[in-house]
Amino acid sequence: SAIIREKGPDWQKSYGAFILTASHNPGGIEEDFGIKYNCENGGPAPEKLTDAIYEITRTIKHVKIADNFPDIDTSKIGSTRVISADGTQSVVVDVISATAHHVDLLKTIFDFPAMAKLIRRHDFSMKYDCMHGVQGPYAHEVFVKELGAPADCLINNIPKNDFNGGHADPNLTYARDICDIMGLDKTGLPLDTAHVPPCFGAAADGDADRNMILGRKFFVTPSDSLAVLAAHADLIPFFSQQGGLRSVARSMPTSGAVDLVAQRLNLNLFEVPTGWKYFGNVMDSKVSYGGQNY
Repeated sequence: SAIIREKGPDWQKSYGAFILTASHNPGGIEEDFGIKYNCENGGPAPEKLTDAIYEITRTIKHVKIADNFPDIDTSKIGSTRVISADGTQSVVVDVISATAHHVDLLKTIFDFPAMAKLIRRHDFSMKYDCMHGVQGPYAHEVFVKELGAPADCLINNIPKNDFNGGHADPNLTYARDICDIMGLDKTGLPLDTAHVPPCFGAAADGDADRNMILGRKFFVTPSDSLAVLAAHADLIPFFSQQGGLRSVARSMPTSGAVDLVAQRLNLNLFEVPTGWKYFGNVMDSKVSYGGQNY
């Protein structure tokens, strides 16, 4: 999403992007290899587009494949121009740093110096579980390289195409590594452990669009974390620089905790069906913040 919205001058901006992700579903060669399409606003394709794509798939009779297209080394940043055998056509393949655009955008939203100061405090400690999803390199870039946290604050941060055999769903059942570290059982109650857990813990699913927040032997219900963020949005530069939060949105299964915040702060509240694509319309309408939980 950050690359679609932020990369290059206007004439270079993307119409959209394909995203290869198993999300939190079982991943791997024999399991889910999800393909998603995000539009020019950076958000998931709306139903009208996915429906149109589906209708076109029903009329496809042939698929053309360039069998002898040369391999591109995606481990190295740079551009490669591939020219057709007759020299009449060419295509340029750009290998870019996805983390660079992501981090640059985050710096315009959050107070990185304040977070770095918190991480340097002797009385603060944290663990973040990447669950072997794609966000491992992003987490290392943000927490370790930008904010100065020790590298061992990250666990399961090497992306695996099958999530290392796990189920990358950030909840008390499947994110057991981080829950054990934070001293919580499967019901969210404290474990009787001798070790002192870190102050803060978190986990995210395979493509990092859903998360779980934990305290020391304390589970924060995702619906409550949405409400807490909305209540303290004035501390986030992105919102404070725009004159504050104007509206909030949640999916139907999400609890009404954020409703109470909206009522207290006199904010507009929108309820949408489950799915990030339904938030796209609301956020493009200048609604500042939204979230969903399952």
